Amino acid sequence: MLRSELILRLSEERPEIRPREVERIVDVILDEIAAALEAGDRVELRGFGAFSVRQREARTGRNPRTGESVPVEQKFVPFFKAGKELRARLNNGEDPEDR
Repeated sequence: MLRSELILRLSEERPEIRPREVERIVDVILDEIAAALEAGDRVELRGFGAFSVRQREARTGRNPRTGESVPVEQKFVPFFKAGKELRARLNNGEDPEDR
């Protein structure tokens, strides 16, 4: 789903809220999640999942065109772990991690 599709769906579900306001609400939510991750915090949305930041260590990679070894610096990447309710919803009501 694209951001624009999310805004459209939310606008259809809540016709009393103007589409421009829905867009601003979505922007604020996404900006707050990004700001929290940037600050190194974890963001948990109960029933949906948790966003966090993970560190990837420096390593040696390969240039796919030439096969040449290239150094890849350490970096931080966003990570998402689906919540129990979301996993169950995707697996016909059963959480595969409960097995």
